[in-house]
Formats: sequence, C-alpha cells, structure tokens
Amino acid sequence: MEDRPSVSELLEAVAAFLREQVVPATEGRVAFHARVAANTLDIARREVQGGAAAQARELNRLQALLGEQMPGDLHAANRLLCERIAAGQIGPGTPALVDHLRQTTRDQLAIDQPGYASGTPEN
Repeated sequence: MEDRPSVSELLEAVAAFLREQVVPATEGRVAFHARVAANTLDIARREVQGGAAAQARELNRLQALLGEQMPGDLHAANRLLCERIAAGQIGPGTPALVDHLRQTTRDQLAIDQPGYASGTPEN
C-alpha cells in the first residue's frame, strides 16, 4: 500500500511553505530562522531519501577494510576503525582507508550540502 503523502513529500511541502510564505512575510530574526528551518527540513528529506543506502555502502566498505572481526553495527564498526587508526594498524598508506573516507564524505555531503561538490549551492 502506498501511503501518500510520503515523509519526503511532507518535508518538502513544509520547507516550501517556510520559503514561499513565511520568509517573505517576516524579517530579521524570524525570517532567518525560517530559512534555517527550511534548510533543516531539506537535509532531513535527503536523509530519508538516501541515508539508509549511504549507510549500507559505508558498512560494506568498512567490512572490506576491517575484515571478519568487524561488528555488524555501523557505530561500532566506525569505533573499531578509529581504534585501528589510533593503534597504527591502518593509516594514510592504506588505499582502502582513503577511498572509504572520501566516499563517506561525498555521501554525507550529498545529504548535507548537495551543491557543495558541484560548486553550486542548493539554496
């Protein structure tokens, strides 16, 4: 069963309301906070749309990097990665680490600031 509107559509509608109705009707601090709220909703919408897939890709890269001892939980896997970096077991000379960090950053930027990588801000 398709439940409409979706969470993503709801977030997009509220962000549009803030930008199109609230911001033009207010000024100063209220207008600023309305823009911040709209941008926050955009981030939440992109997280809903692509966050789970980005986390799954991150977990797969960590599995390849950390091997069989890796926990199945993303938070615990990142903690293990940090421990191995701190212990000198993995470092900048590890190509898979550099690739992992770059791709993780790209995926997070796609959610937080999608225009950043292309040089054109979204809002």
